[in-house]
Parts: sequence; C-alpha cells; structure tokens
Amino acid sequence: MRGIYSLFLILFLILLAYLGIAVAGFHVLFGVVIPYAAFAVFVIGLVYRIVRWARSPVPFHITTTCGQQKALTWIKPNNLECPHNFFGVVGRMFLEVFFFRSLFRNTKTDLKEGKLVFGGDKWLWAAGLAFHYTFLLIILRHLRFFLEPTPGFVVFLQDIDGLMQVGVPVLYMTDIIFLAAAGYLFLRRVIIPQVRYISMEGDYFPLFLLLAIGGTGVLMRYFAPFRVDIVAVKELAVGLFHFSPAVSPDIGAMFFIHLFLVSMLLLYFPFSKLVHLGGVFLSPTRNLTANSRTKRHINPWNYPVEVHTYQEWEDEFRDVMKASGMPLEKE
Repeated sequence: MRGIYSLFLILFLILLAYLGIAVAGFHVLFGVVIPYAAFAVFVIGLVYRIVRWARSPVPFHITTTCGQQKALTWIKPNNLECPHNFFGVVGRMFLEVFFFRSLFRNTKTDLKEGKLVFGGDKWLWAAGLAFHYTFLLIILRHLRFFLEPTPGFVVFLQDIDGLMQVGVPVLYMTDIIFLAAAGYLFLRRVIIPQVRYISMEGDYFPLFLLLAIGGTGVLMRYFAPFRVDIVAVKELAVGLFHFSPAVSPDIGAMFFIHLFLVSMLLLYFPFSKLVHLGGVFLSPTRNLTANSRTKRHINPWNYPVEVHTYQEWEDEFRDVMKASGMPLEKE
C-alpha cells in the first residue's frame, strides 16, 4: 500500500502538468517559474543540509572498521579497512564514493531448510552502481541542451553512449540501463518480504519519480507520437541557463511533463534520503582515521568540572576512617 500511494502521487503530478499545458496553457509557469523555483530550493536546501552537517561537532572518532589498527608492532595493520592516516581515509572514501565498496561487501541472510544462510548480494551492488553512473552520464549528456557550442566531452560521451547504434535516432545504452537498474531496485522492494516490510513512502516515491522522468524522456526520443521540437527545447534550455528564457507553446506537452517531473525531483532532493549525495563525504564512520589506540582524542564538549579527589576525601575523613579500622593510603 505504501508504494500505491507514491504511484498515485506520481500519476497526479503527470496529470497536473498535462492539464496545466494542454488545457490551461500555463507554458511560462511550467517552463520557467517552476524550474527556477525548484533549482533555487535545490541549491539552498542542499547547501543548508551540508553546512548543518559540517557544523555538527564530532566528539569521538566513530569509525567502522574491518581490520587491525596500527597499535602493536607484531600485528600488520590494514590501512584501507582501518585507516590510521589521511591517505588511508582518502583511499577508503574513494572506493566508497566511486565503487560503492560497502555495498559490494554487503551480505544477505536467507532461511533455507531451517538453517540461516549468509550470502552475497552482488546484484544489488551492480544495479546501484549502474543506476548512479548512467544517471550521471544522462545528466552530462543533457548539457548539450544548455550550452552552445556543445562542449567536446559531451560530444564524446554521446558517441560512446550511442556506440551500439540501433535505428534512428541513435539508441543510447544509458537510457536502457538506467530504466532497467531503477526497475530492479523497485522490484527488489516489492518481491523481497524483508525489504518490503521496511520500505516506506520515502523509498518508493523517488524510484517512481525517477522511472517517470526516464520514461518520459524515452518516449520523447524514440516514439514518434511523443516527439517534441528539439530546436525549441534547446532555445528554452539555453535561455534558462542565461536567464533569458523563451517559451514556445509548440514544444509539446510531453516535454513540459518531463521538465515538471525533473523540477519535482529537485524540490524533493534536499529533504529526502537522496541527499546522501553530499552526506557521504561528511559521514564520521567514513572520513575519520581509526587511530584511537595511538592518539588520545579529547571530547571538545568537555568543560571544567570541580572534582573531589580521593586524597582530598581521605584527608577530610581520616580520623573516622582510622577509628573504624579502614585502610589508609597516607598515615
């Protein structure tokens, strides 16, 4: 049921954009006002979240380790699993950000014949990696709509992406892989009971939204009834980039639906789990060294506390302690 609510919300957003364009004719609202507002909320919200995280004090080194710290000379330390210096942290962060190392090492449990069996979950890692990288490439490819002339690296990415040319227009591999990976991540939440049990609306909604964005983009590119005026689209995109937008009502309703869904993604991003894009760099379990055995870390929240030492306590009650036969450290 949680996924149904999110699906209905996505369908409502699509219907809202269609009625706003095809019936009401709010081309400027959906083509200029909402995208600008969404981008402003995205930037301000993301900066706010990152600054707030960065200002949060970390009193102790909270590290997740899988190896030996550098403490004993006769035990070999593992500077990648348990980094004790800056370069080890950089190596761990690099593998985490670019290759999802912790997800690659993820395990799953199954109950088979009454026994608990542990195994790998490499399909989840492969789908996650494919989803993120294809999404990145699709975003970079879309720079051709905003920049004139088109940068050389964007043309190169287009050529590589369309290397396996099938028909006209060229079939981009990232489009297919992106939808397949997002579809797998959704089906996994539906089919696996344990994952379905812990999945909330905040898990289904972004998946449906991304699938809708990818689906409308595919419809515009590969299916004739939904194709739009590419020249007018680029004029609008370049105008938005230079703050001088020119909206043409002849672009096509599908484009405005696609743009509206992208705007909703930008609006939703800073307030959702998707903000891990920036949060991963500020995670204390990833960006801190594991050197608590070789270096003393003092809590920065500590404040001067008036203490009453044992020596002072013994001096205060010496006569009573001596009379009762209690041992004394100092006669």
